Amino acid sequence: MSGVTAGEALPQSLMINKAAQALRDGCLVAFPTETVYGLGADASNPSAIQKVFTTKGRPSNHPLIVHVASPKELHQGQDDWVPVLARWARDIPEDALKLMDAFWPGPLTLVFKKGKDVLNEITGGQDTVAVRSPAHPIAQALLHQFQGGVVAPSANRFGKVSPTSAADVRTEFEGNSDLVIIDGGDCEVGIESTIVDVSSGDRAVLLRPGVITPKEMLAKAGVRVYGPEEAVDAHAKPQFIPRVSGSLKAHYAPTTPLRLYAPGRVLDALTEFPDTKSRVAVAVWDSESSLGDDGHPSAQFVEVGVPSDSSAFASRLYRTLRDLDEQGWDLILFPEPPAGEEWDGVRDRLQRACFGSGPSSSNHASN
Repeated sequence: MSGVTAGEALPQSLMINKAAQALRDGCLVAFPTETVYGLGADASNPSAIQKVFTTKGRPSNHPLIVHVASPKELHQGQDDWVPVLARWARDIPEDALKLMDAFWPGPLTLVFKKGKDVLNEITGGQDTVAVRSPAHPIAQALLHQFQGGVVAPSANRFGKVSPTSAADVRTEFEGNSDLVIIDGGDCEVGIESTIVDVSSGDRAVLLRPGVITPKEMLAKAGVRVYGPEEAVDAHAKPQFIPRVSGSLKAHYAPTTPLRLYAPGRVLDALTEFPDTKSRVAVAVWDSESSLGDDGHPSAQFVEVGVPSDSSAFASRLYRTLRDLDEQGWDLILFPEPPAGEEWDGVRDRLQRACFGSGPSSSNHASN
């Protein structure tokens, strides 16, 4: 199928039909979710899944997340999701049912024991599979029309910042005439989903933080979610914690070097990195200045306001990183996020982006 950017001229129903047919034909479809844009492929087609790894430049042992449609009519009962998961998961524990009932569709991925027919290409050879149901109308329409599971890692090149708009996807894969791109506007959440492992059936374990926090899962679903270090006891060893997307040290990285600074310590960040050149972009909380009047004798600073609300910060994080990366700065400085679970998701993304950033960032591992 020739490349199509849908959403600008095509009616939505025709756009969805064309994209669903592309998936059936073994092609890739980039589509919006509430978190970031995904690079979608038929989860039952090994050759299509291989195209995802090849197109992204992603190692083939990295597990993928299967995206599933919500039940056509959501009721209050927890059993609504069981038929949806029948193809993908087995031994679904009570905690998983509670979490799905509270947060699906939404930015929460659950890791289950995999079903017998789940492809090894999806799981990276593990006995577990990650599944979520996205809370975006276009994603749901596509999944319902396709009538199958879709693997969809972030629609970006390996080692790059995740895309939150169709324009980002077009930039990432410029020249790929076979890619269908559905333009659904900007992503609302802005960072990848929270990932929780429920495969043990014993306790739920947080594997990747996101906007849905353990505190919220306890409050809304009555499920206590443990950190990975809490799950390691006499009955659980570290090697039994599943590998998941977003767990490598270097992720989400701009080409421009990125560093974090402590409150009031912008100039210290420059001292710590003496190889810094002269043009520095400094993200500051809202309209507050972090530099004062003294500045730095060898650097030209430009301040960029970022929201002090954690959800708004997450929503704008990748957009801000991409924009600054394209502007040719020598260094990007971001404030260290405050303490608190609500900031853990963006803190995780920023720390991994710092590690992978710089001119050699394309050589680092990413989502």
